Amino acid sequence: MAAFSLPFTPPSFTTLCSSLHYTTTTKLNPRKQLTTKKRHTTIIVKASEKKEETDEDTPAFNPFGFVTDNPSSRSAIQLPESPAEDGNVGQMIYRIEDKGKEYGSYIKSGKFRWFVRETGSPESRRGTIVFLHGAPTQSYSYRVVMSEMSNVGFRCLAPDWIGFGFSDKPQPGYGFNYTEKEFHEEFDKLLDVLGVTSPFFLVVQGFLVGSFGLTWALKNPSRILKLAILNSPLTASSPIPGLFQQLRIPLFGEFTCQNAVMAERFIEAGSAYVLKLEKADVYRLPYLSSGGPGFALLEAARKANFQQTATQIASGFSSGSWDKPILLAWGVSDKYLPQSVAEEFQKGNPSMIKLKLIEGAGHMPQEDWPEKVVEALRVFLL
Repeated sequence: MAAFSLPFTPPSFTTLCSSLHYTTTTKLNPRKQLTTKKRHTTIIVKASEKKEETDEDTPAFNPFGFVTDNPSSRSAIQLPESPAEDGNVGQMIYRIEDKGKEYGSYIKSGKFRWFVRETGSPESRRGTIVFLHGAPTQSYSYRVVMSEMSNVGFRCLAPDWIGFGFSDKPQPGYGFNYTEKEFHEEFDKLLDVLGVTSPFFLVVQGFLVGSFGLTWALKNPSRILKLAILNSPLTASSPIPGLFQQLRIPLFGEFTCQNAVMAERFIEAGSAYVLKLEKADVYRLPYLSSGGPGFALLEAARKANFQQTATQIASGFSSGSWDKPILLAWGVSDKYLPQSVAEEFQKGNPSMIKLKLIEGAGHMPQEDWPEKVVEALRVFLL
């Protein structure tokens, strides 16, 4: 793995303390709203003043802006006027532990249990679509898209990658070390258990394990009928978000990976919208329940070579190397990956790659605006 270093100067204690302030206001969004209880007072620690987001903004790397600068998590860290009114963390987990498992069940594959969402049936007349999520999220993001696509005749499968969501999170060194090769091998085993033997449609989105979904496709072109890519790093020029930079910093990465609101913050930082509280609960739950998913993400992020993988993807799907149809459905308000990444990728194989821009959607179009993703997939796959 290529050496990585990122110099930074931690803020002084005085600077951190001076940024501590109280607020009771929340900006609401017409598509995603945050609900809070008036009896709470929210404490927000800000390392810097956050400017108004625009489509052209890219979040700056801020090592200490990792907890309370995302609106949906503010209610999770509220201080009640009377401490006895609120439960402890265990009670909070109990309250939300059954959320977010729509269409899902546990599937034993090899040594591990995968959590897999499924709609439609193996006999669905139009074939099978497999949806793969990116880091640090989970297959929950595809729930609406899956439901709609099964209604038009597809069998839809969306697993949580090993180490993510509700799937097993083995400790590194005990049968799984979170390398690209191991992710590929376990995914092969899962497809066999699920009975996906015929060529299928593949939909991929996101960083890290999302990229591993694309490199798996490059190694198995005969198993793919058509490929749909939502916002993902596709070229050597693709920026690396601050989260993955933080994870690579010795000691600081161990601290960052245990942030229970990491996933929801990552989603909101890449979008123009605020997650509704019930959705934020689901993305938060794995990281709140144990340290396992955080350390799984840490291990995978430190072993990955982001730029090398993106270069491999750009080359592998270029003209002369890939001859299957590709839909590039791109949320134009992505704060991590600019539209230029999609345009550069399309130029590499213009006869096979169709670019569909999704206005109003950010880094995760399937979460921001699933209806538009469904429309694009129906046109492409039917």
